[in-house]
Amino acid sequence: MNGRATLLLCLAGPMQSWGTRSRFDERDTNLEPSKSGVLGLVCAALGRDRSEPVDDLAGLRMGVRVDREGVLKRDFQTAQNIAKAKKGSGLAATAISQRYYLSDAVFLVGLEGPEQLLERCFEALREPRWALSLGRKSYVPDRPISLPDGLQNEALTDALAEYPPLVNPPPKAYRRVIEAESGAMRMDQPLAAFSTRRFGPRYVETIMITQEA
Repeated sequence: MNGRATLLLCLAGPMQSWGTRSRFDERDTNLEPSKSGVLGLVCAALGRDRSEPVDDLAGLRMGVRVDREGVLKRDFQTAQNIAKAKKGSGLAATAISQRYYLSDAVFLVGLEGPEQLLERCFEALREPRWALSLGRKSYVPDRPISLPDGLQNEALTDALAEYPPLVNPPPKAYRRVIEAESGAMRMDQPLAAFSTRRFGPRYVETIMITQEA
């Protein structure tokens, strides 16, 4: 292969969460993987620390094919803050949080960019340096993220359209969410190392596909 290519990933598991607006006691999730979350996963495979630059990965163009829509669910959690209680009345303060996640979703994610960079990512995902998760550390995939033929000598849109379905039976209709110059805004474009938590806008176009009978 020469020039640009597309790397395809399989993101499937009983629980996934791809939040971009989480604040304190409420953790949200998008209905498909976020770019910041996917690039964070790739960084884990590469063994790249959160303080290291991600400019090369941020320049990749991302697309998602939703082979199975996840069911949006909420996990209601409570935790006692013993340290805070010691400073006050002696009673443990209770922290309440709501954490949203997708249940049983299956996504085909594509990253389009320079061939040599994607080759390094492909090899790293086959033998990841650190454990890989689907948005949160406890949300583990139930099948390999790396696809044996995941490195494609095709444009992003073609690779997502032509790759075989990841579910059986195949969906009668599905969404493709492709990074574009205009469209719906997502605030998940990394602007600096992940440790700085600086993210900017990017734009995506959603295309509905109906399979022929």
